[in-house]
Amino acid sequence: MDRVREGRPGVRRRVGAAIAVGAAAALTVTALAVPAQSADAKAAGGKTAAAEADAAADVNVAKNAGFESDLSDWTCAANSGAAVTSPVHGGAKALKATPSGQGTAECSQIVKVKPNSTYKLSSWVQGSYAYLGARGTGTTDVSTWTPGNSSWQQLSTSFTTGANTTSVTVYTHGWYGQSAYYVDDVSVLGPDGGGGTDPVEIPAAPAGLKAGTATSTSVDLSWTPVSTATGYTVYRDGTKVASSGGASATVTGLAPETTYSFQVSATNAAGESAKSTAVSVRTPKGNDGGDGGAVPKHALTGYWQNFDNGATVQKLRDVSSQYDIIAVSFADATSTPGQITFNLDPAVGYSSTADFKADIAAKKAAGKSVILSVGGEKGTISVNSDASATAFANSAYALMQEYGFNGVDIDLENGLNPTYMTKALRQLSAKAGPKMVLTMAPQTIDMQSTSGGYFQTALNVKDILTVVNMQYYNSGSMLGCDGKVYSQGSVDFLTALACIQLEGGLDPSQVGIGVPASTRGAGSGYVAPSIVNNALDCLTRGTGCGSFKPSKTYPGLRGAMTWSTNWDATAGHTWSNAVGPKVHSLP
Repeated sequence: MDRVREGRPGVRRRVGAAIAVGAAAALTVTALAVPAQSADAKAAGGKTAAAEADAAADVNVAKNAGFESDLSDWTCAANSGAAVTSPVHGGAKALKATPSGQGTAECSQIVKVKPNSTYKLSSWVQGSYAYLGARGTGTTDVSTWTPGNSSWQQLSTSFTTGANTTSVTVYTHGWYGQSAYYVDDVSVLGPDGGGGTDPVEIPAAPAGLKAGTATSTSVDLSWTPVSTATGYTVYRDGTKVASSGGASATVTGLAPETTYSFQVSATNAAGESAKSTAVSVRTPKGNDGGDGGAVPKHALTGYWQNFDNGATVQKLRDVSSQYDIIAVSFADATSTPGQITFNLDPAVGYSSTADFKADIAAKKAAGKSVILSVGGEKGTISVNSDASATAFANSAYALMQEYGFNGVDIDLENGLNPTYMTKALRQLSAKAGPKMVLTMAPQTIDMQSTSGGYFQTALNVKDILTVVNMQYYNSGSMLGCDGKVYSQGSVDFLTALACIQLEGGLDPSQVGIGVPASTRGAGSGYVAPSIVNNALDCLTRGTGCGSFKPSKTYPGLRGAMTWSTNWDATAGHTWSNAVGPKVHSLP
């Protein structure tokens, strides 16, 4: 969340609608100019024995095809690429490349090939405009592309080498000024041109799969690590339901009093192992956990600033009664990884910590929930190991006990490890009990795909999650659930992006719309309260929509959020006085 001092730009600025539309038009022209992919050099009809032998010997001549060795064997223009751990299609890493206004972020590799041979070129891509191609083939160079997708999509084409061609450049790139694209599991399948293949073998099937804690809607699984594995896939009754970078996972979305069969496989750059021996788990009877204490069916969330940045300075008692959840911003990091603390800023005017605690108690007595927000634009808290997960849970629970906080808000804008954050939140929930309020405030890019770390975490803790209030600002153009590009500042931007979460696995009660309270509350993306109200009506009633209209309504939508109660007060409470009554009157 862009909780910056007034005048500083937002941390994530993206291209506007005009650039996105212009780029789309340019790509259309480019696509028409791309030569048709070359036909297979073999004649039609049955293969000869020699041809079948050649086909059987085909290998992937690309090196470091899954980016498990970072950018080894790859070259990215202007340092535009990097290996990332999320999102990934297979293994533990993938390529993320970010175009500039003057560059397409091309990443390439020279592969060794045989003359007069046919190769099938493919890769998995995600994000904005992504190209895949080959040049220097000695015959017809080829390329293929996609305008963008919020989930992994496979691109494929083929090429035939010339009579004297011994090497070919394969490449991928995005488009000028557009957002980052992701690439994983590149394949250039054909005869070995003398370069050989990476010495990676498919890992063995994991052993020792066992079930740990089981709730009415989730179960913890663990297994013995496989030394050559870079990741694991969890199957429920034969269907893939989760991925993990370590030897444990929590499967959510289960039904109470139901028996399930689980298996796990290991993956690396060479492929996926056989599935493990199955383990059977029966979930217990359900309880009343997960909805978050005093939070009403439709709720308004506001962030309260524990600092003075030019907005109206408030004590908690001054926060408008329209707000149902008040997120105190922010917790502070300590020298211990994962551990958090809270330091009341003298700038907000409390005479003592006891006075601040009394205000929390008074808000709770009035039926409000007061939670502690962790992160923010400058947040440096990192939970990326078992030890840091435990430190987070223990310190967060201690602060809840000391100050009376109802729960926590996760607003980590500098990266989130879904495996260990899930563990941390589950440990915290076990300590705090079923009435704990758990909210999240991801940026738009964090919720474009269920393979992203934030989205994974939200789904992992769905049974204890209160609401995800995504930040629909400081964003620029993004993809909606219909695959079209929408610009921030419109009702379509709010509804089409909310649709991704609603159709991606979150319950409507766990989805909220987060916007700035005034033009001064963020670098970009402010919308009038009337636009927010139209979006709420569109999603819950099917009225007030723009050009995008969801295929169904979501009357259980939780509500809306704003940064911040202080900027709202600066603007005369215009936002809360308009959006609050709308939220509270939703069906």
